[in-house]
Amino acid sequence: MHAAARISLASGEDDEMDDIPFWKTKTLTEMTTPEWESLCDGCGLCCLNKIEEWDSGDVYFTSIRCKLMDGESCRCTSYPNRWDFVPDCVQLTPEKVPELEWLPPTCAYRLVNEGRDLYWWHPLISGDPETVHIARVSARGRTVSENDVDLDDFEDFIVDWPLTVEDDMEASPPAKP
Repeated sequence: MHAAARISLASGEDDEMDDIPFWKTKTLTEMTTPEWESLCDGCGLCCLNKIEEWDSGDVYFTSIRCKLMDGESCRCTSYPNRWDFVPDCVQLTPEKVPELEWLPPTCAYRLVNEGRDLYWWHPLISGDPETVHIARVSARGRTVSENDVDLDDFEDFIVDWPLTVEDDMEASPPAKP
């Protein structure tokens, strides 16, 4: 059984429907705040600095994380107050998700918006927030803080791994020893 919140149906409806997770029955705009927040898998990829080509609009990920992102947990160290420190931090909303082409292909907000299911390693599926790191989908151990890199050197940190989905990411979870 998924660790996700379940929908409750009125009596007399099909009992099979009781186990359908909210992300399969609701659009992003229909979700409650707790449901919306739980879609974040904690990968930290959206908090990586990106470079946008001024002439083409192409966006490139870097391995440079926001100064507020903890490199181990891949979570914001000041989430409720982040705009006090990073005024241009992008707040994901149901309206913005379709417009943000740079969202990684593994992002749950993107997947749900596209009508796709979550991967096995998503905490709502696995019940464990560590599986996103075990599957090597997150930024854990791959980044440096923006406080430690000169702005002129950002291009030296361009990476493509946030935009890749490897076959083993889509497969079932690894067998436990």
